[in-house]
Amino acid sequence: MSVQRAFWEHRTYPGNLAQLRQVRQDLATDLTGFPDEAVETLVLCASELFANACKYTASGQKDGQVIRTLCLRRGRLLRLGFTDDGGSGRIPQIPTERSDDEWNWAEGQRGLLMVQELSTAWGYDLTCPWTDTGTHTWALIPLPSGTALPPGLKPYIFTR
Repeated sequence: MSVQRAFWEHRTYPGNLAQLRQVRQDLATDLTGFPDEAVETLVLCASELFANACKYTASGQKDGQVIRTLCLRRGRLLRLGFTDDGGSGRIPQIPTERSDDEWNWAEGQRGLLMVQELSTAWGYDLTCPWTDTGTHTWALIPLPSGTALPPGLKPYIFTR
């Protein structure tokens, strides 16, 4: 019987953009045996979500950190998430008040738009709804139809 649900041990990173390389490497390692296309999509989404946590929240300040979560659902959806340290006073959202010209000239704030296009769904959960102590931003990435899961996949995967 194949595993339909699997959870990877959470990984914690310093909230520094210099950690992006490690975030990408760890994700590729953790997903060994999964289809390259899905792994590449997850790595791209991870880069954006991690960078947002570092750039827009207290995670990017001294001693800040970001926690990565990863799980497999129903044997066909990978759910990737990052929890930040809060402190932004805002929620993750795609800007909607821009004209086409403004979008064409904008240098930033395109990351969530890309995550939206690459995923089945994305969203966020406040870690503590009554205070700004962190936000968990996630994306669902489907595995290609007919994907065989890696042999020996366990319900819980230790990452270290």
